[in-house]
Amino acid sequence: MSELIELAGGEDVFAARARQGNASARVVSHDEIIEASPDIIIGSWCGKKFRPERVAARIGFVQLPAIRAGQLHEIKSAIILQPGPGALTLGLEAMEKIIKGWRTG
Repeated sequence: MSELIELAGGEDVFAARARQGNASARVVSHDEIIEASPDIIIGSWCGKKFRPERVAARIGFVQLPAIRAGQLHEIKSAIILQPGPGALTLGLEAMEKIIKGWRTG
């Protein structure tokens, strides 16, 4: 994901985590998210719908630029988390659209 974010013109605030070997090392805490202060939040859960209102309601998240600007987005897991070239084409396209929308917004 980190590479796709960068290819799409964004900056992954947790890029260093992308290099971690196991999934548990890539989990970030609420405090780390607040400290990173992201401008955009993109969610994608396997088998679950992204619920921006639940993300926005997390303790301390009201102060995040992404929350204040309504920049909470979903990229369907079937697009972005699929193996193979689909993530590199459809996933990248979806991410570019979100980032471009934020930049021109």
